[in-house]
Amino acid sequence: MSSNRRGRRSAAALAGAVVTAVLAAGCGIRTTTVPVDAGAAPSQVPCSMSAENGATQALPVQIYLVCSSQLVAVDRTVHVGDTKSDRVRIAQALLDELEQKPPADARQAGFSTAVPADLRIRAARSGDRQGTLRLSKQPEDLPAEALAQIVCTYAESETLAPDGTVVLGGPGNYAPRGYICTSETKARPKAAQMLGTGTATGA
Repeated sequence: MSSNRRGRRSAAALAGAVVTAVLAAGCGIRTTTVPVDAGAAPSQVPCSMSAENGATQALPVQIYLVCSSQLVAVDRTVHVGDTKSDRVRIAQALLDELEQKPPADARQAGFSTAVPADLRIRAARSGDRQGTLRLSKQPEDLPAEALAQIVCTYAESETLAPDGTVVLGGPGNYAPRGYICTSETKARPKAAQMLGTGTATGA
């Protein structure tokens, strides 16, 4: 009688092994005779990515903050659209980083920002020089350190300043101007007169 039980158990075990092999083959998974610890059961999260995550990409950048009355480069990561050629979007992403108050540990180390929190980027107007970015405030009306932060941050981007010149305008009917970031600008950001490179007009 015990031999009959053993026979039934063997048959049941064999049937279970066959079912497991069939299911595994249907999923494209090879069977194995070696015991495997697969860990906890997977969660019921679908294997898909939201449209928002899929439509953005992270870009490593450098922004300039104020520390000890100088401009100091800080590494950041910004999320932009699915194209690196969208100048306005990239400019706004960098501006957003400049507007944020530095974390507590950075503030304790002396870092700050002078860029107003309500500043925005607008597209160039018809007749503006190619590469112009217009701010929601006149550049010359900004605090000198804020303008220096923006110019030096944008100057690091080949998309925004391929020749090293940042062309900025404002909401008024004033022609945009070209600005450059020099070693003197970084050392003395309050000296705004060192930024302007003259009126930038023409297409």
